[in-house]
Amino acid sequence: MKRIVSTDAAPKAVGAYSQATETDDLVFTAGQIPLTPDGELLDDAAIDVQTQQALENVAAVLTAADAGMEDVLKVTVYLDDIDDFDAMNDTYETFFDDEPPARSAVGVDELPKGVGVEVEAIATK
Repeated sequence: MKRIVSTDAAPKAVGAYSQATETDDLVFTAGQIPLTPDGELLDDAAIDVQTQQALENVAAVLTAADAGMEDVLKVTVYLDDIDDFDAMNDTYETFFDDEPPARSAVGVDELPKGVGVEVEAIATK
């Protein structure tokens, strides 16, 4: 059975989507952008700062689902400039221990609100 996950510790959904959905053993987060829980958009910040905020948002949503970053099975990272990969990766790796999840990094033409990065995750519970 699908359940909706919602938390004030991450930006509210601003469209026809949920912050995450879960089943008894899986959590699927929506894509998280560098938007603070209080609504500050970090679109002009360096990519490492944007990545940090996006991953903090993912972590907050997972916490609301009684999961954590250590439970993440798969991550997809969308970058509006694939040349930002190394800077994103340097920040990304600080969120995962020596057993990181599977990951795809995709260069895209444009992201919501003009940000440089968006991150989504699938985790186990």
